[in-house]
Amino acid sequence: MESKLNLKQSDQLHSKNKAIALDSEKVYEILIIGGGPAGLSAAIYCMRKGIETGLITEDIGGQLLYTIDIENYIGYRYIEGAQLVEKFRAQVEQFEIGFEQGSKVTAIDINDKIKKVSTAAGKTYQARALIIATGKVSRTLGIAGEEELTGRGVSYCATCDAPLYRGKKVIVVGGGNSGVEASIDLAKLAEQVTLIQDQDRLTADQILIDKLDKFNNVNILTEHELVEIKGEQLVNSVVIRDKKNNQQREMEINGVFVEIGLVPNTEFIDNKLELNPYNEIVIDCECKASVEGVFAAGDVTSVPFKQIIIAAGEGSKAALVAYDYILKLAE
Repeated sequence: MESKLNLKQSDQLHSKNKAIALDSEKVYEILIIGGGPAGLSAAIYCMRKGIETGLITEDIGGQLLYTIDIENYIGYRYIEGAQLVEKFRAQVEQFEIGFEQGSKVTAIDINDKIKKVSTAAGKTYQARALIIATGKVSRTLGIAGEEELTGRGVSYCATCDAPLYRGKKVIVVGGGNSGVEASIDLAKLAEQVTLIQDQDRLTADQILIDKLDKFNNVNILTEHELVEIKGEQLVNSVVIRDKKNNQQREMEINGVFVEIGLVPNTEFIDNKLELNPYNEIVIDCECKASVEGVFAAGDVTSVPFKQIIIAAGEGSKAALVAYDYILKLAE
């Protein structure tokens, strides 16, 4: 009974938000860019080491926010992405970390001992070491009508927008895990779901394909591709092409969900770090990037297998290696 009581008291003690505003006048020991599992894990390890740490991010959670069902994160048989994000956030906010949410990093200056990070709001922050953990964003199709109708029938987040298409006809592009998961979520609400895959089979995990097969309102079109999205104010149809015979046809549709993978958030790098052919930051086994004092972790890096638990582990590793780097600077 006593141990349970102490655990509860500890949870209450740690629930207080001690995070403070990021200070543009201060030179932090370590500045973390990104608020997904890698960035938040790095923040926890840095703060536990007792070094001056800042974190800047557009959002908290990253791609985790768009994940509904998580069944492979150690300690949880099942948890929703948003719930796991809140647990991560609460653990970070128990420390007096410099914290800024809602800021987009647009440039970095990493040539000198003091690294500088600039944001779209015109602010500049400084640190002796950087940990880049900016993750990835949804890949676009690059077809006619996509950009014009984004937010008006074109979506990249079934988790966010599926409720808007109750009783309607939708199309999902992509036959991997994200596409099949989106189709499952939409099939529970929509009148008809059409899943398009440009390959000759679905590439999702078999357990997800088996779940999708249980719905009778899902139509799967393999070896097809989306050519154009049409509509004035809202999406009302799409043009698809059969790759086997090159024939095109138009389908009436209310919503298009693009689930064709992710691209790394490295635009702000601007050739200042080595990137691989996929525009991921190249790192070694210690999370060191190609410039001294710059570290990277999570999905934005060249590390294979983009998983939540791997990103969190890489974030903690980056923090520990960056901490050693800071100690050596003081010698």
